[in-house]
Amino acid sequence: MATKKYELDMTKGPIFKQLLTFTIPLILSGILQLLYNAADIVVVGNFSGITALAAVGSTGSLINLITGLFMGLSLGVSVVASNYYGGKNYNGVSRVLHTAVTISVIGGIVIGAIGIIIAPAVLKLMGSPFDVLPQAALYMRIYFCGMPFFMLYNFGSAVLRALGDTKRPLYFLAVSGIVNVVLNLFFVILFKMGVAGVALATIIAQAISACFVVNCLMKSDGFYKLELKKLKIHRVELKKMIIIGLPAGIQGSIFSISNVLIQSSINSFGSDTMAGNAAAANIEGFIYVAMNCIYQSALTFIGQNFGAKEEKRITQGMLTCVAMVVVIGLALGILALIFSSSLIKIYNSDPDVIKLGMLRTKIIAPTYFICGIMEVLVGGIRGLGNSILPMIISILGVCGIRIVWLYTIFVWDPSLTTLYTSYPVSWFVTAAIDLICFVMIKKKLKTTYFNKI
Repeated sequence: MATKKYELDMTKGPIFKQLLTFTIPLILSGILQLLYNAADIVVVGNFSGITALAAVGSTGSLINLITGLFMGLSLGVSVVASNYYGGKNYNGVSRVLHTAVTISVIGGIVIGAIGIIIAPAVLKLMGSPFDVLPQAALYMRIYFCGMPFFMLYNFGSAVLRALGDTKRPLYFLAVSGIVNVVLNLFFVILFKMGVAGVALATIIAQAISACFVVNCLMKSDGFYKLELKKLKIHRVELKKMIIIGLPAGIQGSIFSISNVLIQSSINSFGSDTMAGNAAAANIEGFIYVAMNCIYQSALTFIGQNFGAKEEKRITQGMLTCVAMVVVIGLALGILALIFSSSLIKIYNSDPDVIKLGMLRTKIIAPTYFICGIMEVLVGGIRGLGNSILPMIISILGVCGIRIVWLYTIFVWDPSLTTLYTSYPVSWFVTAAIDLICFVMIKKKLKTTYFNKI
């Protein structure tokens, strides 16, 4: 079967060019997504005040905690589909697609209901200040009403990415994102709806992007055409997706637990600190999303070449991805550090908020590339079909170090500097262990898989 216009077979051809072709639309998609999310925070921060900014900014770690498990399954979708695609098993790709879409709808409804029910109680447990809690709870409840659309877009896009198609998700996101920004301004400035307006704009935009993905898949010709009559859960594909995706989802959820604990500690410093942290974290998100796109590139590249048993390309691809993530992470981190004051001022012009946001940026931005290395190595291990090991490493390395740090070093020196330092320390230790494990796994596969006749 000939490769279609939007597909990208990465099992042959120039590696750097292929990775660049795959990654650039991903990075643009991620930046657009963050710009639209930033628009949420900028609009409420400038037109609804510090309390509204703190409310929206403080919900991210909790939302990730609740959605983490199913988002891990979407990663399993991408790995299994890319393995099938690399091995020319096109019927397998079709089964993955229809299983993924079915799960996304069911999962979106379940996760949405859970989020709506538990949001206020968990926010209280996080120690959200009395003045922030009502708005944060309102934002989350409206946000989770759109969870089926959120899941459908992400699972559908995971299949497209597995085939090397990162362009069409970019187009879909561009349109839905513009709608999000326009509705933000419409609901918040014109109708004075505050956090409710931002949340409503978000779920409308998510619904549009989900419709685009579904329409794209239904109109595709060939093996990844979505047909409603074929929607079902295929047990073999589901099992493979769970083996890869469930550990990633558990890892993401436990990551979020450690971040929730850190957010709780940040909350104890008050609304100004929460607002400054939210602004700085949003800026850092641009660095993270660029590096995470390299991770997704490594995942798909290695997944396809693992399916095709192209051992040498896997090593070359991994080295290329690590080099790319270091260059991008360092460059963006230094830029964020240099322009931190001006960037944070976009979100809120209060001097205290700017000062507190800059404190976080000075510690995290220039060291963020270490996180990128860690993620690329994890992507490589998962692309080779092993998801449990990176889960264990990340839980013990990233989450374990941060939690121990909170209850030891932070107790001894309860300052924001001490709190934020836990991030680069945990990244460095975990990346070192991931590197050792990737080398060992590939060495083992050389005799058990690649050279097997």
